[in-house]
Amino acid sequence: MKNMRKKQCFYLITGLMASGKSSVSEALCHRYEECVHLRGDIFRKMIVTGRIEMSSNNNSKALEQLYLRYDLTIEAAKKYFDSGFSLVMQDNYYGKELDYVLDKLKDYPVRLVVLSPDIQTIKKRENNRDKTGYENFSVEALYSDFIKNTKKIGFWLDTSNLTIDETVNQIISHYDYKLI
Repeated sequence: MKNMRKKQCFYLITGLMASGKSSVSEALCHRYEECVHLRGDIFRKMIVTGRIEMSSNNNSKALEQLYLRYDLTIEAAKKYFDSGFSLVMQDNYYGKELDYVLDKLKDYPVRLVVLSPDIQTIKKRENNRDKTGYENFSVEALYSDFIKNTKKIGFWLDTSNLTIDETVNQIISHYDYKLI
């Protein structure tokens, strides 16, 4: 496969729902020889009965399940990385939750990427995908909260006018991994 990289890396991809996290993360994985795409949402989906979805007025049980999902993802990520895999870990990490995850990964060489397309692009992408993420939130309210409460750390990338490959190229270029 062209552009394959051998150097082990650890990417953490975040952004709003419909910002392109899954598509970009999957494409980024294909640029590395041994790479795992770890979707935190998989742990949410494993709860068959008793799952409480996040909403704008979260109760303590919803937040408890959110942090359980984060902790499971973090532990899986560490195991894969410690076993020699490159890793692309993706989920919705906003505000203090992003700080929480980064603190838990402080001993790892995490490359943070925040996908931040504009509101119109998010709405368009949301309308064109099979799943619905904005049942309990408005795009505008979540976007405003995300921008206001998420530290401007890592690589923030406006993907409004970028293809998936262009986005991946910019991420790799930003972190300057050389081809071997």
